[in-house]
Amino acid sequence: MRVLGIETSCDETGVAIYCTREGLLAHAVHSQVALHARYGGVVPELASRDHVRKLAPMINGVLADAGLDRRQLDGVAYTRGPGLVGALLVGAGVARSLAWGLDIPALGVHHMEAHLLAPMLEARKPAYPFVALLVSGGHTMLVLVAGLGRYRLLGQSVDDAAGEAFDKTAKLLQLPYPGGPALERLARDGDPTRFRFPRPMTDRPGLDLSFSGLKTYTRNTVLREGDDAAADIARAFQDAVVDTLAIKCRRALEQTGVKGLVVSGGVGANRALRERLGEVAAQAGAETYYPRFELCTDNGAMVAHAGALRLEAGEQSGPAFDVVARWPLETLEPPVAA
Repeated sequence: MRVLGIETSCDETGVAIYCTREGLLAHAVHSQVALHARYGGVVPELASRDHVRKLAPMINGVLADAGLDRRQLDGVAYTRGPGLVGALLVGAGVARSLAWGLDIPALGVHHMEAHLLAPMLEARKPAYPFVALLVSGGHTMLVLVAGLGRYRLLGQSVDDAAGEAFDKTAKLLQLPYPGGPALERLARDGDPTRFRFPRPMTDRPGLDLSFSGLKTYTRNTVLREGDDAAADIARAFQDAVVDTLAIKCRRALEQTGVKGLVVSGGVGANRALRERLGEVAAQAGAETYYPRFELCTDNGAMVAHAGALRLEAGEQSGPAFDVVARWPLETLEPPVAA
């Protein structure tokens, strides 16, 4: 089954074609970083307009890269939510129109389900059950994954997502947008012994997380120490986030007894986090699984893949389409035939 995937939940336009027999055939991502940089964050109206401009030529380009005619597609998957409603509507409108014109099924995909299944696009795939750490600019959660649509939320951030905390801290340090990667680069030059920041909610049981207090602690340190300490502050902040996530992942592996840890979402590209979680998993007798770096951020490949799994099982959306800004992952269910 050949499925076209369309991702427009925020500030990346992603298009891909995934085949259930041959794997990922082609994909392309357009980042809106340059568009939003002058504003220091995503402007929803500009994001939606840019998706409108980019989608049609990107679809044609991906079809050409895969050596396919659109009539050879068997289904279309698009991100239904969560995300920015205006941006989601662009992808949904194009996807549903294309599916209607080709008389093929369409399916609205959950953005976070697509992320947590993204490591299955790699040659080395996790086996069910596994623990997934979904860590991005909008979400930070630990999920026990027993199968497609079989998810149990173990813990999540009660305030800022980890990626959001990275971006806000980067802005405090006057780093360029996008802040997360810039902070990671600066932290490499920092002295790991100069400051030690708190590891929030690690002194109590449970798997929930919190990063707003850490962000405030960082802000107070910036005001006290000044710009000369920027690299050392960035290092202390990153170490605190990485340690906090590592502690919670270790607890999740211990509590569930599973032997696989999946890490996905934009912050999953952070090299310090990958190294630390590799150590945690090894100590627990488990293995870590990641999507390739280019598939950590929002992309069409993960949407095409997640959509293909459900479409092949017989699931599809009705003729009317809707999108949702908020959509709890734990409300998903397995396909009827799964």
